Amino acid sequence: MTTKAAGQTLRPARRSSWHRKASLPVTVWFVLLVVLAFAHPFVPESRWLLVHMFTLGMVTNSILVWSQHFTEALLKNRLPDTARAMQLWRIRTLNAGIVVTIAGILSGIWLLTLIGAVVVGGSVAWHAVHLMLQLRRALPSRFATTVKFYIAAALLLPAGAAFGAALAYGLNDAAHARLLLAHQVTNLLGFVGLTVIGTLITLWPTILHTRMPAGMDLAGWRSLVAMGAGLAVSVLGALAGLAPAAAIGVLLYLAGVAYIGVYFIRCALAKRPDDFPGFSVGAGLLWLGGSLIALFAMLVSGPLDPHRLEELTAPFAAGFVAQVLLGVMGYLMPAVMGGGPAAVKAAGAQMSKFAMLRIAVVNFGLLLCVLPVPSWVRVIVSVLVLLAFASFLPLMFRAVKASVAGRKALAANGGKPLPLQVGAAPRPKNHLAWGAAGVILVLLGAAGGVALDPAALSGSTAPASAVEPTGETTTVRVSANNMRFSPASVDVPEGNRLVIELTNEDPTTVHDLRLATGQESGRLYPGESATLDAGIIGTDTEGWCTVVGHRSQGMVFQIKVTGSAEAGSAADAGIAAQVPADGHANHMNNDDGTGVAADVLDFHAPPGQDFEPRAAELAPAAPRSTHQLTLNVEELAQEVAPGIVQQAWTFNGRVMGPTLRGKVGDRFEITLVNNGTMGHSVDFHAGAVSPDEPMRTIPPGESLVYEFTAERSGIWLYHCGTMPMSAHIASGLFGAVIIDPADLPAVDKEFLLVQSEAYLGEQAGPVNVDKIAADDPDIVMFNGHATQYMHHPLKVKAGERLRIWLLAAGPSRGTSFHVVGGQFDTVFKEGAYLLEPDNAERGGAQALDLAAAQGGFVELGFAEAGRYTFVNHAFVDAERGATGVIEVAD
Repeated sequence: MTTKAAGQTLRPARRSSWHRKASLPVTVWFVLLVVLAFAHPFVPESRWLLVHMFTLGMVTNSILVWSQHFTEALLKNRLPDTARAMQLWRIRTLNAGIVVTIAGILSGIWLLTLIGAVVVGGSVAWHAVHLMLQLRRALPSRFATTVKFYIAAALLLPAGAAFGAALAYGLNDAAHARLLLAHQVTNLLGFVGLTVIGTLITLWPTILHTRMPAGMDLAGWRSLVAMGAGLAVSVLGALAGLAPAAAIGVLLYLAGVAYIGVYFIRCALAKRPDDFPGFSVGAGLLWLGGSLIALFAMLVSGPLDPHRLEELTAPFAAGFVAQVLLGVMGYLMPAVMGGGPAAVKAAGAQMSKFAMLRIAVVNFGLLLCVLPVPSWVRVIVSVLVLLAFASFLPLMFRAVKASVAGRKALAANGGKPLPLQVGAAPRPKNHLAWGAAGVILVLLGAAGGVALDPAALSGSTAPASAVEPTGETTTVRVSANNMRFSPASVDVPEGNRLVIELTNEDPTTVHDLRLATGQESGRLYPGESATLDAGIIGTDTEGWCTVVGHRSQGMVFQIKVTGSAEAGSAADAGIAAQVPADGHANHMNNDDGTGVAADVLDFHAPPGQDFEPRAAELAPAAPRSTHQLTLNVEELAQEVAPGIVQQAWTFNGRVMGPTLRGKVGDRFEITLVNNGTMGHSVDFHAGAVSPDEPMRTIPPGESLVYEFTAERSGIWLYHCGTMPMSAHIASGLFGAVIIDPADLPAVDKEFLLVQSEAYLGEQAGPVNVDKIAADDPDIVMFNGHATQYMHHPLKVKAGERLRIWLLAAGPSRGTSFHVVGGQFDTVFKEGAYLLEPDNAERGGAQALDLAAAQGGFVELGFAEAGRYTFVNHAFVDAERGATGVIEVAD
């Protein structure tokens, strides 16, 4: 009898031992994820890590373990213990790939990321092949459809991993949006979604302790076909940048989910969920349906935008995937640990402790987090949600302890089943009470967030002036186009609620509307619309477009109160009411920047440690007659002076775009790609062409081709020509084209210096257009950074002859270029020589004066070694950074 008892306990021990080893990475990733969630403000790339430690670490490992478990169970083909070693190696390989991928992202070494993605994709493809071999060798099974779900899902992950590696490489916004959608659809809806639906065909009735409805297995196959077709259409539509096609694919996928979902509902109606696994899986399925509907609406209503797509990360990952994963684990782990019915029941009871409290906190909290709530509310509520998720870990350890105790008791009883002693499941009223407690807890957290930042509610309340609401609503339609709101003002009866239906009718650029009381529409791409609730109107209120420079160009909006003694005037209280309590109304606009960055300017400090100086030395013109270049407009943070970072708008990633050089008669073919968030354009002074087509402003995500032939020599400016042009140039969108004069003499070295100005607002903020209007620059610099050539001099040798090309890019100021200790024997300005060597008068020049957009060159040599300072001899500008050094060696 003792031997028999030992034999009965041996097999479960072996099975649980295999699952324990295979599932260990899931637990490790879970613990790391919880730690990261609390430490994420101090960890680089924390958002990416949170998402991928969960999806790659926890979810992918879980899928490899449990899809193998169910394949064996459904095909009734349990593998021998000798096969477990290979499965464990597959899981270890997967986790090695995950670690390498994370290392690549954190280090910025794309090759590491690529290697990690290949290993991850290869591990899961290996798993798919293993499942296919098992299915092929097994006898026909009613539930083989579930295994086909697993195989299809696993075959999709390598493609999703490839999309992810491409995203890590760094792409423009348009390509990033396309690949991001393809990546999310392939991995979340394909790899995870197919696995979940395939598993629940058999597991959902089991969790609910009810019978599978007739025809559910056949419905599963039809659902797989529909979901697979939807995935194919969505991914192809995403890659092609066709949002409507991707939306059709999502709709097909949703139809497949809904088809099998009818059977899931029938199961739930037959036996209502009554424990944590049932509640968690059911809630996850609801989030899946809601997220798919939201994704479909997003794709139908607007362009592919990475920021909009990322809004669905939390609903999909936390609402759907996390809840289904923890619910399934909460059911399977007690069953796999075994130990007899009593032990399984005891472990399951631990998993379901405070079930409805945890479910309510997670789901009500997530719902609040996806709504436009104040930031402190989101922070506190998200912590509560995280704690509710993390409670699974201690309860899991308690379940393991209960299972071990149950197995020991079973062994002590000689292997005979023990009588069940676990109490009855909670009555519905207990579930309701715990659910209510969870909702109240989240509401208390939200209230705490409001208490920490009461001004955050200003966006949803009326101005502070006392006014009696009339109960009436005034609705106005406003369009944004050509740097104007139309109508530019609206009369509203005092006490009425105002609702503004805003549409961006500008075909080329982004606009928005923010009111002084804090409400804002958000950025609207061409053709997009938004509804802005201005609240109860009690005083005149101003609004404006917050896109840099647009307010100064006239994009302002006025709300005028009628029917009040104060209408048309701004009492002191009214003016105070228009500024949020945090005092940040102007900060949002940035046109009224406070100049904080300018306050810390130190022209004697060295450039930042990571700053790379711009190479000023010029190469000769290439011998080819056709020059091709792609100009990518990107909006990046750039250092423009020691310790000063500006939100720059760049051609190809730097303040001051790439330099082009050719000869008279050369052909230039330029492709402009707008990867920014607003409209941009380009104007090449070196070409004489009609501006209508090549210089037109293009919206984000679009491109154009600009072709011209260089007919005349000189150094020519190119710049963004989108209004306000001064702001676009001051933000960094300019560069030089050099067309060599005929028979240009050879020199030992040539350099290029392009002078421009910076008008600072907040540190790392955009350009301050008020300072531009006042012609009050904070920085005047050469080649995009003040004083860089003081610390990285231009280097020549005594006796060498050098030519320095000069261009004043502005947007507003010129230069008087002078080299201290040097004299120019050659001066070329605006296409003609003003001074040539060996002239009869033995004349020389001390400075080359250039107005904004003018250019030329000077030539000189140095007989003696030394450090020769070059400056803009308008010394106020030299003291603002327009200075550098030519270091002459013997």
